[in-house]
Amino acid sequence: MAMYANTQLPKELADAVAKLEDVARGAGLDFFPTIFELVDYSQLSEIASYGGFPTRYPHWKFGMEYDQLSKSYEYGLSIIYEMVINNNPCYAYLLRANSMVYQKTVIAHVFGHCDFFKNNYYFSKTNRKMLDQMANHATFVRRAINEIGQDEVENFLDVCLSLENLIDITAPYRTAPSTHKVDTDIGSDRPGVAPKLMSKNYMDSYINPKEFLAAQQEKMAKEAERSKSFPENPERDVLKFLLDNAPLNGWQKRILELVRDESYYFAPQGQTKILNEGWATYWHSIMMTKLAPLESSEIVDYCDHYAGVVAASPGSINPYKIGVELLRHIEHRWDHGQFGIDYLDCDDPVKRKNWNTEAGLGRKKIFEVRKIHNDLTFIDEFLDEDFCHKHKMFIYDYDKRSGKYHISSRDFKPIKQKLLSQITNFGQPIISVVDGNYKNRGELLLRHQHNGVDLKNDFAVECIKNLFKIWSRPVHLESIVEDTPRRLSFDGKNHDIEKI
Repeated sequence: MAMYANTQLPKELADAVAKLEDVARGAGLDFFPTIFELVDYSQLSEIASYGGFPTRYPHWKFGMEYDQLSKSYEYGLSIIYEMVINNNPCYAYLLRANSMVYQKTVIAHVFGHCDFFKNNYYFSKTNRKMLDQMANHATFVRRAINEIGQDEVENFLDVCLSLENLIDITAPYRTAPSTHKVDTDIGSDRPGVAPKLMSKNYMDSYINPKEFLAAQQEKMAKEAERSKSFPENPERDVLKFLLDNAPLNGWQKRILELVRDESYYFAPQGQTKILNEGWATYWHSIMMTKLAPLESSEIVDYCDHYAGVVAASPGSINPYKIGVELLRHIEHRWDHGQFGIDYLDCDDPVKRKNWNTEAGLGRKKIFEVRKIHNDLTFIDEFLDEDFCHKHKMFIYDYDKRSGKYHISSRDFKPIKQKLLSQITNFGQPIISVVDGNYKNRGELLLRHQHNGVDLKNDFAVECIKNLFKIWSRPVHLESIVEDTPRRLSFDGKNHDIEKI
């Protein structure tokens, strides 16, 4: 039986929710109780502009996003069919204007998402009471506005939100580093004497020449200086470094902290977009066609909707399409035993295509994938050459003269590499704090982890400009621009760029 009654829904919808929940649980899905609410598009646009939450702190960016969403709907450019929140209980919103076929599809899709939220490792560290936490954040910001002033609080929020992606998405899944004992003896900050190599007295000048000892001494001095660096190792969680070390007052620190908390809450959604949407699409297609089949009069509408969901266009990634097709590919392979050393060593394409040991492990395997993978590991481990060729995956380049995209590569390796580079850190640049006392003047030095893609100049300029507003000292950002290492700096008035 359904675990949660949706009493506010019309009877037909409530019955559909109860039936599809029973079907989903019977198929092996496991999710938190789910509350569905029926809203019109204006309400859904408002909720979507708030990131799916009914209450957020006041800020102009939410109004801008609402205006964009509502106008897109009015002009027929886009439509939001569903919205679901990772919470316990989960909250999902149904669009009042949807036909019954769409409502059933969305309900089944939502249960797939809710199962993923509860069971995927990358969501395991998220706050399951984030609905309440968002309300607390909103209360604090409103109180700060009343006590300090609208402009000052909003301006600081602007700065923090422009830096919200400067977090370490791997941090929640790592154990805390062990603490090291600090030597507090007088003179402990000076490097020791370089040790000599073992030798007899008459051979000492040959085994330990002055040049060698001087080089060793210089090396030890550099290591000693490096051990005193601040931070000791590059810190990828820039917001945490600022929270710990920037000269902020109480309300500023609290606002930066809540922006960081929300960034970490939303990070797993960026890390698992392809797998999450693929999983939900897989299950709504199974439920609509096999487990809780639609009426014959509803099939055409469902197929039309499904075709729109998985449609792909050159030069773009449709997470629904890639996710569901790759899950089906995995299920097919493990059902037919297409794994292991023997299969991987087989280079006969006909034999590989017809390989079938009747292992029947496909469904078990995709549940395992749902549990332990994110997009990067999902694509890296399972997107193979067979899948690439079957689904006609190419690299497209834009031709300015013709105004059209054209295929620039059909080779598997560069195709996969480009896809992986696009989803690494969900497409955001990786920037770390290298030195919080650069040049021994309290300046901030950051470094961009260059992966073959140059840092956009406008992003870099605004990034260090807003970091200066928090750090209150000159800020420097090292990167590679057009294959040349460069350092971009901002001192509060002027920008400067120099070769390193």
